[in-house]
Amino acid sequence: MDVHDLTAAYALDALDADGRERYEAHLAQCERCRGELATLGDATRALALAVPAPAPPARLRSRILDAAAAERANVVPLPMRRVWLTRATAAAASVAACAAIGLGIWAATLSNDLANQKALNAQTERATQIVLDPASQKTNLRGGQGMVAVDATGRAVLVVDRLPAAPEGKTYEAWVIPPDGEPQRAGLFKGGGSMTMVPLEREVPAGAVVAATVERSGGVSKPTATPIFSAQT
Repeated sequence: MDVHDLTAAYALDALDADGRERYEAHLAQCERCRGELATLGDATRALALAVPAPAPPARLRSRILDAAAAERANVVPLPMRRVWLTRATAAAASVAACAAIGLGIWAATLSNDLANQKALNAQTERATQIVLDPASQKTNLRGGQGMVAVDATGRAVLVVDRLPAAPEGKTYEAWVIPPDGEPQRAGLFKGGGSMTMVPLEREVPAGAVVAATVERSGGVSKPTATPIFSAQT
């Protein structure tokens, strides 16, 4: 690679020892590369300031400070001091920009996780209320250990005891079958654990059958297998 093409890598401190030594020797003689290096320093500093990010956890701040303290020291001739300071500032700005971007991703991921957990907690609370409601109709499963609980509005929960986890590449799929209608998709679940509680995604009318089949991962639009258990509400 032509030595003139190493300016960006040098600004980001991405060269190995040999490449860095070669470029620094060239930099002392090349006005063009010194100008490009100064420009890159401005760009990386601007990038670091432009990326919004939440306040980092205290432990992350300590790790960044420790890494900065361990950064390679630069010993340079006095006439070139301004160039080396520009390079060091650019490298530090690059690290800051990467840290800011990483923190932004971390914050977005954390926000999504919290939102998902909140939705899951709400779903579990709703299912528990239906199961514990004395006015809910409870019907035992045929072919499995558990029940279907349906409240006065038709909201329902499927509860299965000691259901093995679905085979690899497969999923359990719940169905609501009205008295005079076709099976309707009512939710996917994986099983496993001592108890599986599935809030059904479809209301259960009086006289409907709630059933479950084993289907391919992602589910299907119509049952392709015999129900492993069912309940007549």
